[in-house]
Amino acid sequence: MRRRVFLQSSLGLGALGASAPVLANAAAAERGALRMQWRERSLIGFGTVLSLRVAHGDAGQADQALDAAVRTVRHVEDQMSLFKPDSALSRLNRDGVLRDPHPDLFQVFQLAQGISARSNGAFDVTVQPLWAVFEAAQRRGTLPSAAAVAQARAAVGWRSLQVSPQEIRLGEPGMAVTLNGIAQGFAADLVRTGLEARGIRHALINTGEWTALGRPGADRPWLLGIADHREAQALMGWLAMDGRSVATSSDNETTFSADHRHHHIFNPRTGYSPAELSSVTVAAPSCALADALTKVMFNAGRQEALRLAREWRVDVLVVDKAGKWWASEGLRVQRA
Repeated sequence: MRRRVFLQSSLGLGALGASAPVLANAAAAERGALRMQWRERSLIGFGTVLSLRVAHGDAGQADQALDAAVRTVRHVEDQMSLFKPDSALSRLNRDGVLRDPHPDLFQVFQLAQGISARSNGAFDVTVQPLWAVFEAAQRRGTLPSAAAVAQARAAVGWRSLQVSPQEIRLGEPGMAVTLNGIAQGFAADLVRTGLEARGIRHALINTGEWTALGRPGADRPWLLGIADHREAQALMGWLAMDGRSVATSSDNETTFSADHRHHHIFNPRTGYSPAELSSVTVAAPSCALADALTKVMFNAGRQEALRLAREWRVDVLVVDKAGKWWASEGLRVQRA
């Protein structure tokens, strides 16, 4: 799957572009972080713009921590990116089997399979054939036929994916895997762990999904702007981070039809995109979990997503196609 270079409905730093979310009162927040040296790094990864922002009393240590964080992002790309033809994931899709997978890759597949099982397949990393058939039709200026979607759908099924520490195997002809729905969140978790190990206590981590350490100032939380579901430069509201990670999926990140009916999020059971929602944001203890659950909630629809948030012990904000939104009570959301 491709992601746009500028995410139009995810969360991020205003300094990185008008379409990314806004860090409120950044200058004042920096003044409040006593004796902290702030350092930033931006890079292209996972097909989009990523950003890392850290504080430390020693600027040199902050820079070294950022260097290590960038290496972590590249490591995850080497394992899980479909943009890299020599990544472990690309080799799995090409060869049908990957022996002796890296422990991080095995961990992501193990987590994905667990979420698939618990969600009754609403999250499924084997939806890549559906992406392929819609993308091929888009290049022809059309949508795929029902027969083509049905054929691709026949190759989708998380139960046919065989995962062990010794090998990962695609169990059916025509199967292919995408980790775009979980890898960016996993990368954020790895980066956060690495920064903590290097003595970083304040950081904002954007790997396409979001996590943070500490605060931008002594009395301020990290504050993220929620982009409008259609107007990238408009904000619907503000979300205060509370120690959890945040991930967003939206129907305008990659679309296959002008009406946003067909987009990159698929219902594995039908082969088509879920119709009700335009955007889903999840706050969860880990960013990988938040990332994956946005797809579960997207497929569930508004009412069921709010119920599932309680079941999974996370919080969710859902936006429908008309731009109306609802949030579970555990989110600190302020309307713009």
